[in-house]
Amino acid sequence: MVCGAKHGPMTSTNTSPIRVPSADDVQTAAERIRPYARRTPMLDLEIEGRRVLLKLEYLQRSGSFKLRGALNAMLGGPLTDHVVAASGGNHGLAVATAASLLGVSATVFVPETVPDAKARRIEAAGARLVRHGATFADAAAEAAVFAAGPGRRFLHPYDDPAVIAGQATVAAEIVADAEDVDVIAVAVGGGGLAAGTALSIGDRRLVAAEPEHCRCLYDALAAGAPVDSPVDSVAASATGASRVGRIPFAVLSEHEVDSVLVSDEQILQARDRLWEDCRIAVEPAAAIPFAAWLAGKVPGRRPCLVVCGANADWSATR
Repeated sequence: MVCGAKHGPMTSTNTSPIRVPSADDVQTAAERIRPYARRTPMLDLEIEGRRVLLKLEYLQRSGSFKLRGALNAMLGGPLTDHVVAASGGNHGLAVATAASLLGVSATVFVPETVPDAKARRIEAAGARLVRHGATFADAAAEAAVFAAGPGRRFLHPYDDPAVIAGQATVAAEIVADAEDVDVIAVAVGGGGLAAGTALSIGDRRLVAAEPEHCRCLYDALAAGAPVDSPVDSVAASATGASRVGRIPFAVLSEHEVDSVLVSDEQILQARDRLWEDCRIAVEPAAAIPFAAWLAGKVPGRRPCLVVCGANADWSATR
């Protein structure tokens, strides 16, 4: 039985035109990023008599799935001399890594609350790091101003069709490698990974899991349009968008989505369980789908959970 809110198709009240990526865009993204991104493995587990697959995307270059979207956006658009990003950490590290791979410079704006582990890795990847404001929204506003300068290009972390198409390659690999998967569960920040997953899974079920107090997709689906939501979670550095992206919402509004919530306590317990049972060390956000599965909120005969990132000094947070 799926707990939480189940939301079927609904229409956004925002009627301004947006471009939603297509299945062809996803295929193009897969071909485009193949020379740079890893095809991450899957792990088949049995825990307490239940079987589950884990897509080990935390093994991706840059430590999270975000590299896929950053690469696809950079390779599919004008390759300017300088790319600019705003991030809670993982997108910034992905952009910094992609910029290094492609030979361009990068500036990444982060909130003052960015975890030291993520800030350190962004700088180590060669990007200029700018701390600004208390929230991702503050950092994003400052990044947009800076990106307006000549020779600079802003890469949005989730509200960009090329980014979403890149993230969609995660689920495309899952269904190619395990055709019998009937449910895929992902964590939600601004909605890019969830939207990309919806584009790639056909009639399989999608579970979109969020922290109880960091729930922009859950609130948007309930309201029928993107709305502002509070951001207060141990996973906020990776799931800290206060409003779901317009493009992700448009995609997810056309798919049936099981939108579920888990507590911070459940997230931390799931993170620790991944370590104790599998020696998988990840940041809290990456444990959100596992927390939902442990709580009985991910249905299906053959579920797969995306373990999406590991950019934390994990041992210091226990």
